[in-house]
Amino acid sequence: MLLLGALLILAFPAPNLEFLAWFGLVPGLVLIVRSPTGREGGMRAWWLGAGYLIAALYWMTPEIGPAVLLVGAVVGALWIPFGVAAAKLLRPPVTWPRALAALVVVPSCWLLTEWLRSWQALGGPWAVFGVSQWQHPAVLALAAVGGVWLISFALVMVNVAIVLVLESLPRLTPGATLRPGLAVLGAAVAVAGVGAGPLAFALTPASPVAREATIAMVQPGIVHNAVQRVDASERLTAELSGSGELSGVKPDLIVWGESSTAVDLTLPENRDQLAKMESLASRGGADLLVNQDTTVPGKGQEKVGVLVGPEGIRGQYIKTRLVPFGEYIPFRQQLGWLTKISRAAASNMIPGTGAHLLYPVDRAGKPLPIGVLICFESAFPDMSRVDTDKGAQLIVYQSATSTFQGTWGPDQHASLSAVRAAETGRPTVQAALTGVTAAFDTRGRLLAWMGQSSHGVVSVRLGLPAASAKTFYDRAGDYVPWSALAIVILATLVMFANSRGFPGRSAGAKGEHEAQYVAGQSVPQ
Repeated sequence: MLLLGALLILAFPAPNLEFLAWFGLVPGLVLIVRSPTGREGGMRAWWLGAGYLIAALYWMTPEIGPAVLLVGAVVGALWIPFGVAAAKLLRPPVTWPRALAALVVVPSCWLLTEWLRSWQALGGPWAVFGVSQWQHPAVLALAAVGGVWLISFALVMVNVAIVLVLESLPRLTPGATLRPGLAVLGAAVAVAGVGAGPLAFALTPASPVAREATIAMVQPGIVHNAVQRVDASERLTAELSGSGELSGVKPDLIVWGESSTAVDLTLPENRDQLAKMESLASRGGADLLVNQDTTVPGKGQEKVGVLVGPEGIRGQYIKTRLVPFGEYIPFRQQLGWLTKISRAAASNMIPGTGAHLLYPVDRAGKPLPIGVLICFESAFPDMSRVDTDKGAQLIVYQSATSTFQGTWGPDQHASLSAVRAAETGRPTVQAALTGVTAAFDTRGRLLAWMGQSSHGVVSVRLGLPAASAKTFYDRAGDYVPWSALAIVILATLVMFANSRGFPGRSAGAKGEHEAQYVAGQSVPQ
C-alpha cells in the first residue's frame, strides 16, 4: 500500500504523468475493497495515504530528516475514513444503493482528508490531488467553479467508477456475477467525470480584460552569498533600463524572489541599499517588489515583501503562513529535538497579520492593485481568494527554493500558481531566486517558465480582469469541502443506524419476541 500511494506522485511535477491521476487510485482501491473488514480497509488506506505523503515530501528529507516519515505516519491516518467507506460500499456483491452511495461518499472522504490536512499545523495543502491537472486549463475550469477541491472530487470519483466497473465483471472479480447495469453506471460516471472540466471550460468564459500590464521577474540563479545575490538581481534589473540589453521591455512592475535581500530596508543604516533600489525603479520606469529576510529587533525573523518606488517604500507584506519545520516547528516543546538531527528551524519565524494589497504605479501613472504572497503561501487557496475579494487584479508570488534545488519540489511549487490563477480568475506570476519562475493567465494557461538551471529576466504581458470580477469559486468559497463534510457525516449516521438495526430493520415480530421458521415446515394459513 505504501508503494501504491507513492506511485500517485508521478502525476505531479516533475514527472507530470497527470493522466495517472484518473486511474492511479484503482489498484489501491481494489486492495481496500478486498479487505475482510471495514477496519482493515481503513488501515490499508492509512498506509496508502502515508506512502502518498512521504513520496510527495521526499525532497524535504535533507531539511527536516525523519520528520518526513513522522508527517506521513501521523497525517496518513486521515485517510482511514476513505478506506472504511470504500471497503463497506464497494465490497461485492455491490447493490445499487451502495454503488450510488460509493460514487459520492468515497470521493467525499478523500476530499475531507485533503481539506483537514490543509490546516497549517498539519503541514498545509501540499500535493492536493487536483493540482496534478495543472497543465490542463480545460480541467482547471473546475477550479473556477469549486476550487481545487472540485478537481480532486472528480478525479477520485472517476477512480471509484472504474472500480465499480471492475466489480461488475465476473472475469475480473472472482465470485462476482455479471452486473451490466452497474457496469454501465460506472462507465457513464467515469465519462461524465472526465468531461466535467471541458464542459465547465466551455460554459465559464474568462472575465473581459480591463487593462494590461507587463511584469518582469528576476531570477539571479544560485548565489549563496547574500550580498552577491542582491548584486546579481541589481545587474539583471539594470538591463531593463534605457541603456540596458532589455531596454525594449517596458515593465509596469519588476519582481524579485523571496529573500532577495538580507537587510531591513526600513532601517536608517541601510539607506544606501534602499537608494540603489530607488534608482533602479527610476531608471527602469517601474516599481520594484523585493523581499527581505531579516531579524527585526525585539520581534524575531520575518520575511517581508517590500514595494520600492523612485521615492521610497510604497508598502510591505509580511509572510503569514510559515513552512512547518522549515520556518517554524509545530509543537516545538515536543518536537524540538529534530533540530539536532536535521536542518529544521532553530527558532520560530514571526508570521504576519494577514493578507492586504500593495499598489505599485504602472507606466501610465495608475495604481495597480496586487496581492503579494510569499513562497509556501501559494499552496493555500483561501489566501489568493482573500486578495481577490479585496480587489487584486494580479497575484504575485515571491519564492526561494534553492535548498531543494534539483528535486521535484520547485516544479511542484510552481504548478500551484496555475491552480490559483484558475480559481480566482486572476493572472499569477512567481519570481524565484533559483527557479522556477513562471507566469499563468486567468485560465491557468502557462505563459512563461524559467527552470531551475537558468537565470535571467522573464517578462510577460498580462491581460487583467476588472477588480470586481469574480469566479463562482470566489463568490461561493469552499462549499465543496463543506458539502463533502455533510455527506460524510450523513453516511456515518446511516452506517451507525444500520449497524444498530434501526429504524425499521426488523419485520413481523413485535416486542421482545422473534419469529422462528423451521426448515421443512410451512407457515400456517
